[in-house]
Amino acid sequence: MITEPLLSNPKGGIRALFFIIANEALERLASFGLSTNMIMYLTREYGMDAASGAQILFLYSAAGNFMPIIGAFLADTYVGRYPMIGFGCITSLLGMVLLWLTTIIPEARVPSCAQFSNKCDNDATTPQLLFLYFCLGLMSIGAGGIRSCSLAFGADQLRKRDSLKYAGILESFFSWYYVISSASVFISMTCLVYIQDALGWKVGFGVPVVLMILSTLSFFLASPIYVKPKAKANWLVGFARVLVASFRKRRIELCSQNPDQLYHHRKGSAVVVPSERIRFLNRACVIKNPEEDLMPDGRSSDPWCLCTVDQVEELKALIKVIPIWSTGMLVSVNVCQNSFLLLQASTMNRHITSKFEIPAGSFYAFLLLSSTIWIALYDRVIIPLASKIRGKPTRLRLKQKIGLGILVSAASMAVLAIIERVRRETAIREEISDNPDAAMHMSAMWLLPFYILLGFSEAMNGVGQNEFFYTELPKSMSSVASNLFSIGLSAASLVASFIVSVVRGFISGENQESWVSSNINKGHYDYYYWLLATLGFATFFYYLACSKAYGPCKGGQGGIAGDLDFMKVYLPTP
Repeated sequence: MITEPLLSNPKGGIRALFFIIANEALERLASFGLSTNMIMYLTREYGMDAASGAQILFLYSAAGNFMPIIGAFLADTYVGRYPMIGFGCITSLLGMVLLWLTTIIPEARVPSCAQFSNKCDNDATTPQLLFLYFCLGLMSIGAGGIRSCSLAFGADQLRKRDSLKYAGILESFFSWYYVISSASVFISMTCLVYIQDALGWKVGFGVPVVLMILSTLSFFLASPIYVKPKAKANWLVGFARVLVASFRKRRIELCSQNPDQLYHHRKGSAVVVPSERIRFLNRACVIKNPEEDLMPDGRSSDPWCLCTVDQVEELKALIKVIPIWSTGMLVSVNVCQNSFLLLQASTMNRHITSKFEIPAGSFYAFLLLSSTIWIALYDRVIIPLASKIRGKPTRLRLKQKIGLGILVSAASMAVLAIIERVRRETAIREEISDNPDAAMHMSAMWLLPFYILLGFSEAMNGVGQNEFFYTELPKSMSSVASNLFSIGLSAASLVASFIVSVVRGFISGENQESWVSSNINKGHYDYYYWLLATLGFATFFYYLACSKAYGPCKGGQGGIAGDLDFMKVYLPTP
């Protein structure tokens, strides 16, 4: 429980945190409420085929994961966190309002598409598509402004942080932030999706607009009590300086045996000489002329020409983890398949009782539940039990967790391919293959084994990767470590879009139905999933090579702290 006198400080403190958490939670509730069921809106109201709609959502997801990186850079370097969050609130609200208007204005959609229609026979016009892309773009930009700074801005409100009391308050803030954000995502995937299915798009898209209005008001109402730190230099600028300085000094000869070669380092730094790996970057910290390169206080006279040894080593550490990071990006491609999974679930029997049916868009919530349960089981049940049996502390090593996650992810796609083959054969046997909107007598609960396996994969690979980044990168690069996973999700969405483009372009023809056909009963989504499974197993062998090339880790097996770090970045983005 967070407790503090409300008026103990004129600015900041606990009272400001409530508004910041409410702003983030309501924004996630609104944005996920729109994105979860978006594939159905695109296919039914804009006449898109399944593959085209999925590609749009892949790009939207990529933007939603990458924009927070840009937002964090701009906030830390130029504008500050408060203006960035305010800009994000207004931009997101504008995008949601305009998207809601597409459900009200008939001219914004394909003319023959009614509110509750299941199929469109016409194609959307260029102006209609441009307006749709504009709405989605505004929402991505707005989400980047809010999510890039919300957590850090909350921590800024607790800046008198030299006591155990404030350390406990900060820890409580992080915990409640993640719990409430996760709950918001789960509610949006269940309740808001149900509203859209039951009451239609006008009400279903109108509710997120109301939630975003409340989110914006929650943030701005507390403006007088916020602590608003000014912008300062960003880690990305430091990396750019190292690259520029090493290029400008590219003609300098490096000699590790030369005792007279001087290197610029921070006062009190334990690292005074750069390492021998990726040697060309060492030029950035070589002092050519101390009188010209250094100021009287020891600082560099031109940071774009002379960097510290620490800056050079930080960039080297980042470059070294990139191969391991790329394996996680390939695994995340499997997580990006929500659009196709929603189409599968929509054709299956989703009834829990004779009167209640689970919305197809809500099935993705099983992945969030599965990963959360596996994280808790691993840290609170499996590890203590294994340690008790062996009589000593036992944990999977970081690279073992990552590798296990990759292998299980590939296996989950193989399971999904088998499930899809059974589903397709059932549709043919029931003679409904020509009607993609017809419901068959196969339970959608057959999809649960896939979600359970993929949730385990994310609990292992996601947690392992984040623990790996935090352990292997210097402490000064903790912000970089926290952003690498999000960048991987963004790249994964682009890779997923590319794979769909290749499948559509090369595996279809006049007499051959595309694997990812709009008619899911005539397409071969099972072949598509087998392709992803094959790529997954290939990624596992690629990971083994990367792991061997990387060498031993620094240590730090982590625990629940690493799991909480993973939950921070795992919260899905639209």
